[in-house]
Amino acid sequence: MLGSGPAQTSELDAALARVAELGTTLSTTEATLGTTKAALAKVTQERNALRRVYQLLLEQHELLRRRIYMASAERIDVTQLELEFKKNAEALAEAGSALADADAADLTASSDSPAEPPPPPPAAKLPRAKPTGRRNLAIEDLPEDRIELLDPEREGTSKPLFFEESFRLGYRRAGAVRLVVARAVYKDPETQEITTVDKPKEILERGLLAPSMIAHLLVSKYRFGIPFHRLTEMFRAEGIKLDDGLMCRYAEHVGATLGCIVVAMAKEAKETAFCLSTDATGVCIQPLPRTDGKRQACAKGHFFVVLADQDHIFFEYQPKHTSAAVCGMFRGFSGYIQADASAVYDALYRGEARTAPEEVPPKEVGCWAHARRRFFEAAVVAKDAAAREAIWRLHVLFELEEEWQGLAPAQRHARRQLRSRRLVDDFFAWAKAQYALVKDARGLVATAFGYAVRQEPGLRSFLDDGRLPMTNNHSERALRFICGGRKAWLFFGSDDHAAAAANLFSLIASCKLHDIDAETYLAEIINVLPYWPRERYLELAPKYWRATRARLRPDELAREIGPVAVPPREASATE
Repeated sequence: MLGSGPAQTSELDAALARVAELGTTLSTTEATLGTTKAALAKVTQERNALRRVYQLLLEQHELLRRRIYMASAERIDVTQLELEFKKNAEALAEAGSALADADAADLTASSDSPAEPPPPPPAAKLPRAKPTGRRNLAIEDLPEDRIELLDPEREGTSKPLFFEESFRLGYRRAGAVRLVVARAVYKDPETQEITTVDKPKEILERGLLAPSMIAHLLVSKYRFGIPFHRLTEMFRAEGIKLDDGLMCRYAEHVGATLGCIVVAMAKEAKETAFCLSTDATGVCIQPLPRTDGKRQACAKGHFFVVLADQDHIFFEYQPKHTSAAVCGMFRGFSGYIQADASAVYDALYRGEARTAPEEVPPKEVGCWAHARRRFFEAAVVAKDAAAREAIWRLHVLFELEEEWQGLAPAQRHARRQLRSRRLVDDFFAWAKAQYALVKDARGLVATAFGYAVRQEPGLRSFLDDGRLPMTNNHSERALRFICGGRKAWLFFGSDDHAAAAANLFSLIASCKLHDIDAETYLAEIINVLPYWPRERYLELAPKYWRATRARLRPDELAREIGPVAVPPREASATE
């Protein structure tokens, strides 16, 4: 039994005080611990955010480094992909093989032309031929100069039995010529009146340059990217004075004049084309001089390229890369439009470029090469396994398209329904599941899967018709005329100069499309155009030029300057 004396009471009070003190200390410790945990959680969150930002910066740095210093081709080790995703490849192959067994029976029924027999399977790719040795110049169509090496000591006593011949590829400098335009002067024997033959019609009256020289300058710059100041130096080396200011004035005047042909080409494309493929690139425009004399930065303009099936290629310059500019270019067209995923084209698909309420808006066709490019960057830079699998899945689709490249559109469409549609369905089902995992994050992986998922309707459009291409690479290739040359030009002198250059780009690119020599074409067109009827400018387009040229007199074409007899219209030429 505990005592109840003063000593016990004192001890109890001390114990209770100690317990109270410990309770106060515990409360303070718990409060401090809670504050520390909150601070630690905040610091951890900030650290994770910094790590994520650091990872994004590393990805961006690696991406920029690859774009600047490495090849831009989207190459990846397909063998490694096959090893990593063998199981997925077998599943995709089984799905294709199951449908391939019924290919022969179902192809005729699903094709647009049932009576057409199925073509034989494409031949396997042959290995690359080995080099056959030195090129045989003897069989090539070249002008020839002969150099005979004789022995002076034997020349007086004997004749050579034969010559042992070998060939070298030489070069003759083709220079400028002075073109004399001689107009006959007559005297009437009865009235003694003196008359002179009328001056021929020319694009630029009293000009210094003949059509052949104008064509040479234009093709040198707008086809091969040689700036005018460099052409000036080249001509000076040959003893010819020709300043770049004169060349600029000719380029702007002739380009603007030939625009009537490009307008006719664009009008026909909007009326008859099945699919218009387009892309754009930026260029610098020299600003107007300031009143205070200070220098200012160049303005930025944009060149749009439009490919109308296999008929025309035409360029159009726009000062702004906006929806209004795009709607103005494609107003009234209701077919397919293939472009990248730029937001400026969305107005077209919404119908804002219609000329009447009942008009059907154009349908979007996406570009699988743009989608693959993003997966390639995510796979190479971010080292993401899902992006590598996406590349493999798309690789199977691209291989099928390459295999069917030589088929008729109806046959290609049938095979797409049998093989490609199933692969596309599987790809988007898988891509949506992958995107759900990364959509809240930032980076190349989320960008790649987000692009594919958001662009699904446009990417599926190539399945609608065998004439629709799977990629928009042909538009990007057409832009090389500008992208390759602007490194040397630096800028265009004005918006008007850029618009005139767009017409020249259009005609030169269309000449390449139809395998026509652009320099000869421009020289002949510059001579013919002043005599040609306004309502028949389409006959001068590269698509129809061979047929039109065959109806012109050869002697008039050979003469650079002079009257041209316009033949009657042929209904089958452009209708």
